[in-house]
Amino acid sequence: MPKVTFLPQNVTVEFDPATLPYSEHGKQHSILDIALNFGIHLEHACGGNCACTTCHVIVKDNTDNNLSEMEDDEADRLDGAAGLTLHSRLGCQCVVKGDVVVEIPDWNRNYVSEGGGSINLGDAIPAAKRG
Repeated sequence: MPKVTFLPQNVTVEFDPATLPYSEHGKQHSILDIALNFGIHLEHACGGNCACTTCHVIVKDNTDNNLSEMEDDEADRLDGAAGLTLHSRLGCQCVVKGDVVVEIPDWNRNYVSEGGGSINLGDAIPAAKRG
């Protein structure tokens, strides 16, 4: 069964592609889909539709190319991503096919703690900050 390790949380999740429920955010079995299924926060302001870059992750270990190839839409969208690296991917678009290690950039992790919000954060934003 494939495993995804999320850094810097250093949380590894293992999933069975045949039984993992599809969260309907991003492509099925994408980094975003897996993160949502296991309660790992990965911002996704557009709902996983490849219309923004908030689910940007940095692939640290992609043994034997265990992620789907990048398609043109993802590459075009990533051109405008903050902190772009040669190993950047959109979490909603890269489908996991084997063991991978990804880092959620600190600007993404800090978004919630600093009071940022989106339609997808729900109760993650304290009521006092929601207004």
